Amino acid sequence: MIASLIQKQSGSGPTSVSGLCRLSGLPRRSYYRLVAPREPVDRHLYLRDQIQRVAVEWPSYGYRRITRELARRDILVNHKLVLELMRSDNLLCLRRKRFMRTTDSGHRLPVYPNLAHEMALTGTDQLWVADITYIRLIYEFVYLAVILDAFSRRCIGWALDRRMEPRLTIAALRMALNSRDVRPGLVHHSDRGVQYCCHAYTQMLMECGILISMSRRGNPYDNARVERFMRTLKYEEVQMFEYRDMAEARDRIGHFIEEVYNHKRLHSAIGYVPPVEFEQLLINSSAP
Repeated sequence: MIASLIQKQSGSGPTSVSGLCRLSGLPRRSYYRLVAPREPVDRHLYLRDQIQRVAVEWPSYGYRRITRELARRDILVNHKLVLELMRSDNLLCLRRKRFMRTTDSGHRLPVYPNLAHEMALTGTDQLWVADITYIRLIYEFVYLAVILDAFSRRCIGWALDRRMEPRLTIAALRMALNSRDVRPGLVHHSDRGVQYCCHAYTQMLMECGILISMSRRGNPYDNARVERFMRTLKYEEVQMFEYRDMAEARDRIGHFIEEVYNHKRLHSAIGYVPPVEFEQLLINSSAP
């Protein structure tokens, strides 16, 4: 109260701030401390800190996934507020588009009809989806083949090679076969690339009783699930690092697939839980 009166009456001479402070008995230091503008208290300081922690751990997470991750950490907050705080703190990620053709469908090998688009999935190991992408090292390109369970989005097979030959996709298929149970009616879906149409690959599928399905020519949306996985892999792992050689690429990509993507990363299509956790929930829900 006294400080506000001094501020209104202050001028020069006896009515200066010094004079009025002497008359009122208020030290000048206390006066200036009282009238100094106060910095507003950030009531979202704790929330900003938690958002930044998640954003550092998951640099490519958008505001929806960060909201879900906060909820898993017992921090319940509206996604609109998360978006507002991320925008003000410049935490919204910018994504770069890169493209390199990896599908060679200009061949005379047999192709198969698209069975996947008619399927209504109710569980795992009903539909496997496969694709190939390139990985850029410092001095060369290498190629990654993956197989996903379309229902749980779990990566069940992968392989890395310097050449985009059938041995690449066969290695990924072998991993998938070793890690999963082949059930009657299982469909394997891929594009029409020569690596998937070759005799060695289709023969492996048929010997295991797996039905073969392939996308329509030039239509990546027929294999959207695995395309989404490739995009996630590029944004959250490959574009974050420069791999020196094949060994480093295999080590880091393997860690991302097995430890991060399958076990930790939240996936919106399966209720914002990791694929391994989702599969465990399926097992628990079907247990007597």
